[in-house]
Amino acid sequence: MHQMLFAKRHIKPKKKNPDELGECADRKMSALPDGKKLVRSPSGLRMVPENGAFNSPFSLDEPQWVPDKECPRCMQCEAKFDFITRKHHCRRCGRCFCDKCCSKKAPLPRMCFVDPVRQCGDCSATSGREGDFYDRQLKVLMGGGTFEVTVGSSEKSETMTCRLSNNHRYLFLDGDSSHFEVELSRISSMQVLTEGSTPEGGVSRACGMLLLHRPPGSEDPQQVRLEGSGDNKNNKTPWLSAMHKAAKLLYELRD
Repeated sequence: MHQMLFAKRHIKPKKKNPDELGECADRKMSALPDGKKLVRSPSGLRMVPENGAFNSPFSLDEPQWVPDKECPRCMQCEAKFDFITRKHHCRRCGRCFCDKCCSKKAPLPRMCFVDPVRQCGDCSATSGREGDFYDRQLKVLMGGGTFEVTVGSSEKSETMTCRLSNNHRYLFLDGDSSHFEVELSRISSMQVLTEGSTPEGGVSRACGMLLLHRPPGSEDPQQVRLEGSGDNKNNKTPWLSAMHKAAKLLYELRD
């Protein structure tokens, strides 16, 4: 019951508990516009968020370069550096190589570089594999998919559209009567649900996903279950596949 103060019927504001404050702050963060700025580093031009709090959870920090005095030889072929054989640093791993072992310039979106940058053979191959995620799968995730969503221990599901936010930090789930957000950095586990497999090793098909995340201000994990339904099951496979790739990149960073 609200307490009345004085004769003007002022209502004493209700104090929010820490969980509610955390959720409000989280919503404010997800609602703020994502400004970008150009910065120049020794490795090249980068387009990064103006506020570091809005960095994509998939992004990588620039590595510290191995000091020149600590690498008299190429760290791949062991060629000795001199006035003819010059040393180059890989922009992804920061190690030192000769031109032969570090001649490729490849896109490196995980570090927000505007142009392709010099990378060693191993790193350029890794960046190439990640290129498909940035070129195609991120667009699929931001385009969204419709699922039957069950939250926590509830027995009721709701049809909701699930999509990745523009800054890649949140999953937005929107239904007719509810909306909530899951911050990717708070997801502790992600499991793809499949159907159609057989004991003989037949082909299975992704039909849903099980997420375990920790809501803001809470120490207890919450389960979110996403499932395709009816004729929509097959249409969800690209989104689930893209989300599975996203999970691999996130877990790679944590390791």
